[in-house]
Amino acid sequence: MSEKIIISTSNSKTEHYQQLLPQIEALIDLNCGWVANYANVCSAIQQYFNHWWCGFYLINKNNQLELGPFIGPVACTLIDYNKGVCGKAWAQSNTIVVPNVHEFEGHIACSSESNSEIVVPILHENKIVGVLDIDSKNFNTFDNIDQEYLENIAKILGKIPVNF
Repeated sequence: MSEKIIISTSNSKTEHYQQLLPQIEALIDLNCGWVANYANVCSAIQQYFNHWWCGFYLINKNNQLELGPFIGPVACTLIDYNKGVCGKAWAQSNTIVVPNVHEFEGHIACSSESNSEIVVPILHENKIVGVLDIDSKNFNTFDNIDQEYLENIAKILGKIPVNF
């Protein structure tokens, strides 16, 4: 299947997300495994927003977050529970928005060019299976609009069983 992401010329973040959500729902193919679906979702988000880094960390058999599909420069491969923004979002089972990562206690600097970040837990059958992590080169990139829509994207992803 060849899907084409249609991007609005609007400058409104809300309008971008409103157009992106149904396209992500259409991209999800439950006949495919989680890797293909997560990779396509990552790519779709990136096509709309062109963030510095966009990807997933999934809980592995050693109870660590392990790097999954992503777009951007090389990244940390393993993150411990309650460590960094990703590990804290996992531990707290909540989205974390960080306006300035340099002020976040315990931030793990995979790239010195990242300045703000949002991490959204992904639940499958009421259990956290991983997180969606997005970084920006700019400060204060993410807000409650991103949180709302990225949490909706995480709910869509939560329909997919992750065998990691």
